[in-house]
Amino acid sequence: RANVIWTIFTIVILETALVKDAYGWAEFPGDYRNGVGNSGWDRRSDAYKQNERAKELNNGRAAMMGILGLVVHESLGNVDTLLTFIK
Repeated sequence: RANVIWTIFTIVILETALVKDAYGWAEFPGDYRNGVGNSGWDRRSDAYKQNERAKELNNGRAAMMGILGLVVHESLGNVDTLLTFIK
C-alpha cells in the first residue's frame, strides 16, 4: 500500500511541478527542457531536430506496444512461459 501512495505522490509532483513548459520556452510540444540541458540542441539544424524527435516518438510507440504485449500475455496467463529468465 505504501508503494502505491508513493507512486501516486511522485506522479502528482512530476505532472504538476516538473514535467511542463514552466516558462513558455518550448520549441515544440513535449519540449520540457525549460532552459536546462540544451547540450547543443539549439545549434542543430531543423532537419536534424525533426529526425531525432521522430526517432524518439517511434521508440515510445515501440515501448508501448511491448508493454501492451506483456499486458495481453499476463491476462492470458502465459507470461511465465514467455519470460523464463525472470525467477
